[in-house]
Amino acid sequence: MCDYSLENQISRAAVMGDRLVTSSFPMTPTRGFAAEQEAGVAVCLLPGTELAFEEPVRYNGLWGHLVNQLKARLGFDMAKATLARFRQVDLDNPHTHHDAIELADGRIIKLALLNECQRARVLQLPAVADPVLRHEHARFAVSRHHDDLTPAR
Repeated sequence: MCDYSLENQISRAAVMGDRLVTSSFPMTPTRGFAAEQEAGVAVCLLPGTELAFEEPVRYNGLWGHLVNQLKARLGFDMAKATLARFRQVDLDNPHTHHDAIELADGRIIKLALLNECQRARVLQLPAVADPVLRHEHARFAVSRHHDDLTPAR
């Protein structure tokens, strides 16, 4: 899924093996994933998509820095925080960012807090019991892409 603030961006569904980059998008207050070779095109992930970052995940904000420092002092190996699973949080609040990643150590980080230019690869897409749902997700992403390119009349 793509967060509500990316609704007006050109987007597409993630595919297995995609190489992604954390990016800011023009005229939006959020960050998300773009394909390495398609700057400016938001890549939408289904909840449960597994990602492997090239380096330990970095995120901004005071809390992010403090949590990292505290965990390091408690003996957690922060270098292993390179695997993540995409999920959505705070779905009961329609006026906040929902897209997040959950790291293997249990930390949940909203995509809007991720530092830009981090590289990740899609390791695995979630199993969807209904293949029609997966097809609809892909078709929706493609149709949104084409609809955004249609000139206004």
